[in-house]
Amino acid sequence: MNRRLLLAEWTKLRTVPRWLATMAAAVLLTILVAVFSAAASSSSSTGGGGSGPSTPPTFEDAGHFVHRTLAGDGGLVARVAAQAESHESAKAGIMLRTGAERGTAYAALFVTPDHGVRLQSGRDAIDDATDIAGSASRAHRWLRLDRDGTTVTGYESADGRDWSRVGSLRLDRLTDSAELGLFVASPNAVKIERQFGGENIDEAPTIGEATFDSVRTDPATDGPWQDTDRSFSTDHARFTETGGTITLAGSGDIGPLGQYGPDPTRTTLTGVLLGLMAVVALAVLFVTSEYKRGMIHLTFAASPGRGRVLMAKAMVLGAATFAAGLVASFGAFLAGSAIAEPNGFAMPSLTDGTVLRAIVGTAALLAVIAMFSLAVATILRRSVPSITVVLLLLLVPQIVATGLPLSVAVWLNRVTPAAGFAIQQTIERYDSAIGPWAGFGVLCAYTVVALAIAARRLNQRDA
Repeated sequence: MNRRLLLAEWTKLRTVPRWLATMAAAVLLTILVAVFSAAASSSSSTGGGGSGPSTPPTFEDAGHFVHRTLAGDGGLVARVAAQAESHESAKAGIMLRTGAERGTAYAALFVTPDHGVRLQSGRDAIDDATDIAGSASRAHRWLRLDRDGTTVTGYESADGRDWSRVGSLRLDRLTDSAELGLFVASPNAVKIERQFGGENIDEAPTIGEATFDSVRTDPATDGPWQDTDRSFSTDHARFTETGGTITLAGSGDIGPLGQYGPDPTRTTLTGVLLGLMAVVALAVLFVTSEYKRGMIHLTFAASPGRGRVLMAKAMVLGAATFAAGLVASFGAFLAGSAIAEPNGFAMPSLTDGTVLRAIVGTAALLAVIAMFSLAVATILRRSVPSITVVLLLLLVPQIVATGLPLSVAVWLNRVTPAAGFAIQQTIERYDSAIGPWAGFGVLCAYTVVALAIAARRLNQRDA
């Protein structure tokens, strides 16, 4: 690409005050929406007392836990003799925690009715692998959880003699003293109602129950079990111990909220929906204003290669929008986090690869949308129709999808340019239509096709 051509297009962009103001407005709108969203979430939070760490909105820390203090290394063995099928992902097993307070780090080995044996860790796990699958066995399974320093290893057995290793996890903040015991958890039953403009997720507690026997600690510990019950439905929670057999009942789950949980990173970046309106307007005017004033004749006279002029405009506009998008997306995330965290909503770290991808990806999303808008404006040559077409293609699928059956909504957000917004997601929800990079690729494909058509139309029509 000719450097003089790129410089000429950059000079056009930066010397028009209203275009720079429009770019600044896109940044400001994106950040302000993040601030208002975080403030609204904080003000509506019911909060909670206690001195323990706050639980982030993407994690749940409930259920029923009975435990004893483990000083130093050691372990616990128990057989899950029976488990109620309260939910396909109900959990019954052994858990080691850095403390009994809500939100502390843990490692849990458990059986489920439909997903077999699992070894799971919560927050502050050192390893990336925080959910390790064991066998497909259900209840009537022996479980063993051993601690060696900061490493916690899980084993399972059919008879209590021959053990199979499930896996190991390392927990940060694991001191000499830890809480080790038995637990039950059962996720809520979820009912989803979709309507235009939003969704309503209703949840009702399910009551998990399990019976444990052959319980022994190593080294042996005496004294009563400490009872920590964080069930959502405390009326049905219970703990009984008779002749070495322990029965636990409780509700609520532990671990990530998963497919029904919020995506706090994406929430802080929702302001891009307003910011992109300014970006689209700027991109369209970047070409239609030249047609309106007749300056396009001078541009093509100075650079007869019309396709190269279009590519130069796209490159300059894309680079400028990407730079502004980085300021907007990082600013939105940092501003939203600064408001949310002091009010008990722990946000993910910028060092998290998925979070960083979502933030930088948002800047790339705006850049590609700008180039797509430029191509549409080159094809239509009129500002209002071009802006309308682009916004309809980007926003309508997201709005309409909320009132459609899930299968249709997923399809719509997978095959339209709106698929590009998937680059912002960091949690795979029940309504996720497409993967982040695949969705971004769909938007890029539309942009490439639109630019190719625009270049062809430039060469076929008079300026």
